[in-house]
Amino acid sequence: MTSIFRRGLALLLCFAIVAPSAARAQGQSVSFIRDAEIEELIRRYATPIFNAAGLDAEAVRIYLVNDQRLNAFVAGGQNLFINTGLLARAEAPNQVIGVIAHETGHIAGGHLARTQEALRNATAQMIIAMVLGAAAAAAGGGNAAGGVIAGGASVGQRSILAYSVAQESAADQAALTYLERTGQSAQGLSDFLRILAEQDLLSPARQDPYLRTHPLTRTRIESVEAFLERSAHAKATDPPALVAAHHRMQAKLHGFIDPPGKTLGRYKESDRSVPARYARAIAYYRVPDLPKALALIDGLLAEEPENPWFHELKGQVLFENGRLREALPSYERALQLRPDVALLRIELARVQLELNDPALNKTALAYLNDAIRREDRNGAAWRLLAVAYGRENNIGMSALSLAEGAMISGDRKLAIQQANRAAQLLPAGSPARLRAEDIKQAATRLEEER
Repeated sequence: MTSIFRRGLALLLCFAIVAPSAARAQGQSVSFIRDAEIEELIRRYATPIFNAAGLDAEAVRIYLVNDQRLNAFVAGGQNLFINTGLLARAEAPNQVIGVIAHETGHIAGGHLARTQEALRNATAQMIIAMVLGAAAAAAGGGNAAGGVIAGGASVGQRSILAYSVAQESAADQAALTYLERTGQSAQGLSDFLRILAEQDLLSPARQDPYLRTHPLTRTRIESVEAFLERSAHAKATDPPALVAAHHRMQAKLHGFIDPPGKTLGRYKESDRSVPARYARAIAYYRVPDLPKALALIDGLLAEEPENPWFHELKGQVLFENGRLREALPSYERALQLRPDVALLRIELARVQLELNDPALNKTALAYLNDAIRREDRNGAAWRLLAVAYGRENNIGMSALSLAEGAMISGDRKLAIQQANRAAQLLPAGSPARLRAEDIKQAATRLEEER
């Protein structure tokens, strides 16, 4: 597994790495991060908004993009992409919720209807490639706002639509409705628009991508501010527990993404708050300074023994430093505290497989199969499942798992190869054999359409 942080990183899992031509031209490497704690928090922000919009909250996929620029967008149906830069810069949960409400307005309003069919079969990596292409064109002086930006040859003729001013205003109005229905203030949305207004003074090359694809007008800001004056919830504030969780999320992002020295400078030793100690524990782990990292984590656990994310972090630190047996109880405890989190099952199964203990293989297999039912597009989980099946000498299911993972990553040739292999080994007429044949047909069709 490739990681932008450290090989084998389990806490922030970069399952999908993309380096499209547009990104390479700008010297960038873009990836998605997976983190159970952060994803749970973003779901807490988003679910009430999705429900207020009449959407099936479980059907909306949320992707966290490891990019320090301020950006969020929807594409390819009900897919919401949020940059870590936006999360790190948001001063309060309400600002992130305001952005989510706005993007939900685009989904509910069908503003990308003209490109949805083309994007429906695109992988998340392809969508990011197209967005980077659009941003590069805008930075180079191209007219992205209100137009269609074509992707490169590697992603066919699919396209990303930049919103018009009218669509932006409509999404704002929808967002205001959702916020009011959920009893939340629109102040966060207003604050975010003011941040964009400051960006508007910069040259296109220096602007964050959000502004390039979401055109801003003074009328939009005035409309939101006018709504605040008559809103029954204008003065509503975020619950303290949500604010605390927000600050922990930001500390975690800084700890893993920023250089350790920068993190330690931001969260000084004199700061004894939980977020500060959390960030320093991660920074010391990355230095690496294992004794300091573990001492901080143990201190956090002494205060909050029922916090699954502190147990998860301890497991990761031990695992990444080769102390697999010691890591196992920490991951087990994290899963006990959050049994419904598929990512924790995947992380625990990974440790079990790395121990190469035959007595743990069946348990790992069970954890992974359960996780796949909830995370059917998790390529890393499918690859681990292939290993687990291989150790059980079930080569047919191992090949099928590899085919599933290859389809998710967009490697259609490998998907066809492994699906063929699975079809030869699995019983005729079995659901697994039929699935292998379906993958082969789908991958072949997509290859022919390129």
